[in-house]
Amino acid sequence: MTTTTTSAGPIAMITPDPAADARRRRGLRRMRTLAVCLLVLAAVVYLLTLGQDGFLGFVNAGAEASMVGAIADWFAVTALFKHPLGLPVPHTALIPRRKDELGRSLEEFVGENFLQEGIIRDRVASAAISERVADWLADPEHVRRVVDEVSEVAAIGLGKIRDEHVSDLVTEALIPRFREEPVAPLAGGLLAEAVRDGVHQGVVDLALDELHGWLLENPDTVAEVLEQRAPWWAPPRLNDAVTRRVTGELVTWLAEIRADPDHRARLALDSLLTQLAEDLQHDPDTRERTERLKERLLDQPQLVESGIALWNALRRALQASLLDPEGAVRDRLGRELAAFGARLRDDAELRARIDGAVADVSVFAVERYGAELTSVITHTVQRWDGREAARRIELHVGRDLQFIRINGTIVGGLVGLVIHAVTVVVR
Repeated sequence: MTTTTTSAGPIAMITPDPAADARRRRGLRRMRTLAVCLLVLAAVVYLLTLGQDGFLGFVNAGAEASMVGAIADWFAVTALFKHPLGLPVPHTALIPRRKDELGRSLEEFVGENFLQEGIIRDRVASAAISERVADWLADPEHVRRVVDEVSEVAAIGLGKIRDEHVSDLVTEALIPRFREEPVAPLAGGLLAEAVRDGVHQGVVDLALDELHGWLLENPDTVAEVLEQRAPWWAPPRLNDAVTRRVTGELVTWLAEIRADPDHRARLALDSLLTQLAEDLQHDPDTRERTERLKERLLDQPQLVESGIALWNALRRALQASLLDPEGAVRDRLGRELAAFGARLRDDAELRARIDGAVADVSVFAVERYGAELTSVITHTVQRWDGREAARRIELHVGRDLQFIRINGTIVGGLVGLVIHAVTVVVR
């Protein structure tokens, strides 16, 4: 690595591959030698045929023109990188002297010809990203690899989160935010939406199923509770009859509620929840009581400890499942990934939407950050040392530029023959 010091600080010109640079240097040297040999050959032929007529006159004219073409093109190629023969000829050493302008021109060229919306969308469309992803996910081995990598990274990430991180998040971010934000309107709005959409019915059905099952499985416990509430003077036989009747009626009532979506008890519960949602949003007394309850909960010292304990339990369960090759999380992730790949393969509309989203994101990124990306070219070139930059550029493109010298020698000789032939004809 070569380091150059400028007013902006040390600038590193990095040589990524010394072996590749050595190959480029040998290739450049060979092409230079070939161009010089052609020039020397033209000069020798010119001297040997000097003053000759006839056929040798044509050869002499061609050799003379070859020398002119070779020297002119040598001057043109050399002038890009340095002053020819060290002479400060105007408009030479263009790259060292005008590298900043060249950098800005290159930035404009890239921005105008590559970072354009139409070009980006065409490239994304031709790449067929979603189709390739679908084909790749069709292989179960690929799905397993993705699941393994995601599971391992997720498990490591979960392990890096310490208790103090969770504590800081709760005490410094969540609790202050909860104190500032009134929860009653939010809770009322969520409750109103849930009741309107019938989301709570699933919870009600679950509670009814569990309670009905518990009553059927624990009749003795129910009887014991009811007997404890019976008057002391009631005869035992009467208590037994009443207990059985109450238990039976309770089980029957719960079964009726379970079976009838429009049962009066369900409608009463819906009305109660609707009124509560309305009060939470608009009744000052209800909102005030809710906020006081929130403050009492947030003031509890056990809140942070409970949050950490809950997080640790969740983290241990997730880590255990992620690290288990046969765990539920890995199994579900693999099945969902395979199902997504199959759907992506069969659903052309989905593929079109995904490709369109990728194109939109790419265009957005280019429109928002394209100028910053292309400006890297100008800023980098400006910080380069001029002579070092010229040497590096010549090393990469100089070999191909030597063809200009070779072609100039050959084409110059042919043009010289034509001119000499015209001159002979005219005379």
